[in-house]
Amino acid sequence: MRWFLSRRIPPFTKVLLVESGSRHLTEHILAHLHSIHSEMHADLFTCFSGAPQGFDEAGSKIYRSQDYAARTARTRVLGELARNGYNILGIICSGEPVLTRWKWILAARLPAKVFVLNENGDYFWLDRGHLSTLRAFIAYRAGLSDAGAVRTVAGLVTLPFTFTYLLLYAGCVHMRRLLRNP
Repeated sequence: MRWFLSRRIPPFTKVLLVESGSRHLTEHILAHLHSIHSEMHADLFTCFSGAPQGFDEAGSKIYRSQDYAARTARTRVLGELARNGYNILGIICSGEPVLTRWKWILAARLPAKVFVLNENGDYFWLDRGHLSTLRAFIAYRAGLSDAGAVRTVAGLVTLPFTFTYLLLYAGCVHMRRLLRNP
């Protein structure tokens, strides 16, 4: 996350897309980026088989997470991706638990400007200029926006009392059983 403090957007010459969501989101963002940045060279990090529609396989590389299950392979691919010199890293955060660890490890380790794509096809840059958007995004994902906020906060407030009640109940039941069967 080399560009977190800067609002400047580097040129879209080398892009790594992390397909950590539905395939149609990747196809949508690829078509959109190619229409705006014709000189863009994009590689793909995915867990799906095959290439998304509109992905140029001739000059691009697809990294599959299944190929890097071992620790040494993960270290090797992280080093290779860092040496590739990506300017932009695109990660999909669509609320699906796909490549969750990989996308945040790549965002932390690669010296690239990161953009986050949500399930609606909207994206924002992960930098200090978009902290309010990032805060709203995290609040929405955590269930702290709209009507879900009341339910989430109420659950957090009542959790210690519920846990204490359940412990006391279990203790009473076990004590009764011990007293009846000496």
